[in-house]
Formats: sequence, C-alpha cells, structure tokens
Amino acid sequence: MVMRLDIEEGCRTPKHSGCRIPVMACPPALKKKPRVNSTKRAPPKNGYFKHPDLELIFRVVPTRESVN
Repeated sequence: MVMRLDIEEGCRTPKHSGCRIPVMACPPALKKKPRVNSTKRAPPKNGYFKHPDLELIFRVVPTRESVN
C-alpha cells in the first residue's frame, strides 16, 4: 500500500537534513599585491642603439589631415 501511495504522489525531493548539501561560505575577495618601489633607471652611458636604417623599417604613414 505504501508503494501505491508513492506512485500516486510522484517524485519528491528528500528534505531530510542528512540529504542536504552543506552550506559553504564564499572565499574572501582577492587583495591587490603590494606595489614594489621601483627606481628609475638612468639612461645608458653610451646612449641608446640607433640603427642606420630605422626609418626604413618603421615608415611613417601620412594621416588624412596632413595630406589635404
């Protein structure tokens, strides 16, 4: 008779405390890493390397404003 009662009611979610998923707290928010104090580097004593064909490698494309 119990089986017949279950079939008529359909499926049910178990509500027993042993069947429940335990509630978990969310992890704390991430914190920013502390900033490292960086000192500015002095320019090289011999200067920066200048390639003789640098203008050929990086060609400047004229903008529309400068053409008109």
